[in-house]
Amino acid sequence: MALGIGGALLVGSLVGGDTIAPGTTVNGVDIGGLTPTAAEERLADELGPAADEPIEIVIGSADESPEDSEPLELDPTAAGMAPDFGATVERANRPSLLGRIIGRTGGEVDPVVTVDEERTREELAALGEQGGTELREGAISFEEGAPVVTEPVAGTALDVDGALREVRYAYLNDSVERPVELPVEQARPLIDEAEIERALREFAEPAMSGPVTLTADGESVSVPAVVLGNHLRMEADGGGTLVPEFDGAALAEDPSFVSATEDLVQQPRDAVLGLDGENVVVREDARIGRELDAERLTDTILPLLTEEGSARSAGAPVNETEPRLTADNLDELGITEQMSSFTVNFDPSPYRITNIGRAAELISGSLVMPGEIWSFNETVGERTEENGFVEGIIILNDQYQTAAGGGVSAVATTMFNAVFFAGVKPVEYGAHSFYIERYPEGREATVAWGHLDNRFENDSGNAVYILASSTDTSVTISFLGTKKYDEVESVTGPRTNVVEPGTREGVADDCVPQPPLEGFDVEVERVFKNGGEEVRRESYRTRYTPRDEVVCDDNGGAADDAAEAAADGEAAEAEE
Repeated sequence: MALGIGGALLVGSLVGGDTIAPGTTVNGVDIGGLTPTAAEERLADELGPAADEPIEIVIGSADESPEDSEPLELDPTAAGMAPDFGATVERANRPSLLGRIIGRTGGEVDPVVTVDEERTREELAALGEQGGTELREGAISFEEGAPVVTEPVAGTALDVDGALREVRYAYLNDSVERPVELPVEQARPLIDEAEIERALREFAEPAMSGPVTLTADGESVSVPAVVLGNHLRMEADGGGTLVPEFDGAALAEDPSFVSATEDLVQQPRDAVLGLDGENVVVREDARIGRELDAERLTDTILPLLTEEGSARSAGAPVNETEPRLTADNLDELGITEQMSSFTVNFDPSPYRITNIGRAAELISGSLVMPGEIWSFNETVGERTEENGFVEGIIILNDQYQTAAGGGVSAVATTMFNAVFFAGVKPVEYGAHSFYIERYPEGREATVAWGHLDNRFENDSGNAVYILASSTDTSVTISFLGTKKYDEVESVTGPRTNVVEPGTREGVADDCVPQPPLEGFDVEVERVFKNGGEEVRRESYRTRYTPRDEVVCDDNGGAADDAAEAAADGEAAEAEE
């Protein structure tokens, strides 16, 4: 008998070795009788593809059963889940030699799964946002001057910890029904019907019962409830109560509110200066401005909304805004004398009178602080009909044309010379393409909206105030401030590189006669003096192109008008 058992043990040892017990399965895959290596290979072949397949899940809501919910998919790879077939095989029973002889068998072994819990939680949380339902607290908004109730709704949120346990168990487990139902946490709103009724009765309905009135400095304005309601809400405070929230800053930018309160605000106005001889005088004192304080609007208006009648009125939250220039700070700003003055004369015509006068009007009163750069284009604006300019004759690409703003270069030239003799720094300027006889050669300028500006920097060390005025035949610009130099002189050199103009015939229908004018180079020097002595000088070089004579057949009044404009130098208005 001992020999029989010994022989059997020897045979079993030779046959069984380190093999897995017969009948051992993992998710239905039979690995019984296999060596561990062979078992791992079989599991990888049979279960490996399924390990990458999405896990179908479902998240219920407060108002529906899981069967009614839309299934979602969890990507196990993105969720950091993977099978460990080696560890799974280690779980399998390996019977001893005696166990094999007596026929001991294995059974179903659960697959070992590795889980990166942080990644799994992230993926589950993202799916929870898709599958859950957001809790909605009750609220009251206002539309067209009436309260609008938002009813509270219960919500659900995924129980991430519970869901993690469920998907870990369901992964590679065929016995778990699909889709996998994940647990949820239900949240109930704190606002109930009674609180909504209270909020309507005590605040929302009184708030929309009428306008509120704001007053300032004897002025009063009425702000309609419909405007107020656009920036008013009642929200849950976290303790089961609806509280009003009013956005005064947004109200301050509401066009309807801005229009309603325009009488309460006013821009500060600088003092208007003039000259009595060469003495600076105040023609009209400054005016303090008022602006609404947006940050205080909420605290001002909110208490009024539950009041009635005349109690729905309060002083407007306004701040005073100081003008930069007043009768009291002239000396402090250094505006004590006339620094320069220049006049350009022109032949009268309706469009010149209008356009030059409009530009002078927009320029006069400019206050340029030390270090600031003044811009002609920014100050005057685009020369359009909406901005007060009319059509006049200009030249573009050697052709006469009409466009709003013709004649404005007379103001640009006047400004350039006021800058020149005030001794401050030109920053941007450009001369006309060919010379205009009524302007000082080498010391004139033009402008072109979007292309050429006339700018200067106030490097005088004190503020500069600009006076500009015009008549039907002239425009004058004066700088008031403190002279940096006792005297600024202009020295004009001879014309050089003179080029004679040519003669050409124009096309009959479009021809405009043009008188000839030579082209030349010229240098102008700006000489700065203090105490009668020269302290420095600057050079300004200008190149003028020749203006060809254009000869036309007689083509009526249009040509005559253009010829008259060319004769008085309007040809060089081309750049404006």
